[in-house]
Amino acid sequence: MKAAGRTGAVITLAGALALVPITAPTAQAADTGITVSRIVINGGKPVVVGTHDVQEPPVTFRITLPAGYSTADPSGYTAEPFLYHDTAPAKAGAEGSGLYTGSYICYETSSRIADCEGSLRIDPYYRLDSNNDATTWNVAVLAQLFKANGQLKTQEFPATSGRVQIKRWAKATVNASPEPVKKGKMLTVTGSLTRADWVKHKYTGVAAGLARLQFCKKGSTVYTTVKSVRSSSTGALKTTVKASVDGYWRWTFGGWDTTGSATSSGDYIDVR
Repeated sequence: MKAAGRTGAVITLAGALALVPITAPTAQAADTGITVSRIVINGGKPVVVGTHDVQEPPVTFRITLPAGYSTADPSGYTAEPFLYHDTAPAKAGAEGSGLYTGSYICYETSSRIADCEGSLRIDPYYRLDSNNDATTWNVAVLAQLFKANGQLKTQEFPATSGRVQIKRWAKATVNASPEPVKKGKMLTVTGSLTRADWVKHKYTGVAAGLARLQFCKKGSTVYTTVKSVRSSSTGALKTTVKASVDGYWRWTFGGWDTTGSATSSGDYIDVR
């Protein structure tokens, strides 16, 4: 993977690839003297990723440079957070297997301090190749110093104690029938619960997912839970209820540690 671009004062950078959510503590790169602190990714919330759409959650952080380097000269250093899991930060950084920033811009607050903001880039088709990537990711820092001739002088990949949860995007569908239905008769409500599969690059069924069937009376905007149903091994949802008044039916799923939440659209049923 291509190394991330160098930072600078009020300069937009094209980096490698990245993702995540959280506020991470300061990381000190011993060999470079660079400090990257105040790391906040996606406002501290989990990042939920589908099968093809690129996600670009926001990221902010502060760079503090060692003596002899200036934020006004972006050719002298690189400093930015990245994510990794199931390996050491130095190995992930050296092999380019981590997830890096997509682009960001830095504003000088002093000659050696800059506050940066930008986005991370998550392309699931190329960067997430296992469903085991739906897990807790660690936050580390890429820190590099360069010589006057542009050659690398030294680099570090210090870890922080920051953690980020990456989840698989989920979808829910609904269909209530018959339409219309006589008052007092049974209504069959079906649907499906699926989530992103990063190996097959498509949405596949969620087995044993606890979905709530909700109803909203015509003229209202408030949904109430009628009953809860677990999905089948293929992600199918099905139950029956007695029809009483006109309104909308939907399924909603709260999600898991590895899977985002999902709510279907409402299916309107005319009760006669």
